[in-house]
Amino acid sequence: MSTYVDQTSGSVAHCEAMAGTFPELAGPYYEKMASYCQQKLWHQLTLVVLEFVNAPQTTLKATPSLPNHKNTFVALYQEIVMVFSTKLNGLALAQIACAVAFASLQEGSTYEESKALLENCLKEEGEDKSNAGVATTLYLESKLGLLELQHSSAASDTSDASKTKQSLSSIYSTIKKNGPLLNQLIPDTPEAIVVNSSHYEMSMTYYKLVGPPEAYYDEAIHYLNYYQPTDENKAQSHALAVDLSLAALTGEGVYNLGQVVVNPILQVLQGTSDGWLVELLQACVNGQVTAFKTLCQQTYPTQIASQPALVNMATQMQEKMTLLALAEMAFEKPASERTLDFAEIASRLEIPLDQVEWVIMRAFSVKLMEGTMDQVDGTVHVTWVLPRTLAKDQMSDLARRFGEWAAKVSKTQEYMQEHATLAS
Repeated sequence: MSTYVDQTSGSVAHCEAMAGTFPELAGPYYEKMASYCQQKLWHQLTLVVLEFVNAPQTTLKATPSLPNHKNTFVALYQEIVMVFSTKLNGLALAQIACAVAFASLQEGSTYEESKALLENCLKEEGEDKSNAGVATTLYLESKLGLLELQHSSAASDTSDASKTKQSLSSIYSTIKKNGPLLNQLIPDTPEAIVVNSSHYEMSMTYYKLVGPPEAYYDEAIHYLNYYQPTDENKAQSHALAVDLSLAALTGEGVYNLGQVVVNPILQVLQGTSDGWLVELLQACVNGQVTAFKTLCQQTYPTQIASQPALVNMATQMQEKMTLLALAEMAFEKPASERTLDFAEIASRLEIPLDQVEWVIMRAFSVKLMEGTMDQVDGTVHVTWVLPRTLAKDQMSDLARRFGEWAAKVSKTQEYMQEHATLAS
């Protein structure tokens, strides 16, 4: 007598039952999954399952007819994915598990259940010491940390402060441990993109909770290398754009604001109630002191007052505006004419003449520019300005100056050749 048991039978039966319960999901998903299970086409099965869990708006549904499963995601994971988990790619399995864990919180699952799902998956993957196993472990640890951070942020009970502190400490250790390991991944591969994205999403969420803003800014900028605003994630993109703008304006040592202004993430704020943040950033990037003061004092004082970060860091934000205006003033000058008069600086920066020397020394100390200052003559000669991302108008101006420089070089070459001919 044969003892062979067809593993696919239970999964196929589940797909057929779910197709009857949710006819709108039958053709796009359940019928395909049943077919792939029967044919043992694991790659195709992986792809359709990933598509299913990445569309929670249409595929995540409560399942009252299945008492052992709270929603379609948990049912899919337990009845199909876990049955064939050893046949699936490790990172793809981790992506499915994470999608199930996070999305299920919207439809019946508890934080503890989602956390247990990820911990079990991480325990199994931790035994794989290959490069693929390391990538999967990094991904799962990042997602588990993100789940804990989101839970800590949303929790209203703050009585167990020691437990929260311990959790944050553990997540910080994970960030510091995993950061260098990202360099072991092959760059620009789909696996590296997925793992890097998850790591920086966790780290920027951590720094959003605990600060400082400049640390959040650095991690968010890295995350944006892997994040694209879409219609589906509009709310998430809006929140990210607001947080990034506030961190750029208030973060200590954050002077390269151009990389924020030119990023597509800020486009989601255009035409919204938070669009004024874009105007503030643009005024800072362009060194427009008068425009910045007008925005703060006349145009948007109410909006600024509603943001505690801007209110608490008002002095530092004004200092940043002043320093960026000085750097932009030096940048606008041709390299051969970067000797600035104190009176000229005071007029451009709208500060008293006796404060100019302090502003210059401050710009030197934060490495925003380098040069020499002559207190007797009341001048500063700038030899270097911090490289930064330029806006389109700044790039156009730079291109014009390169053209002028090329013309001067050409004329000098012609002059030298002419005199060389005469001398011979």
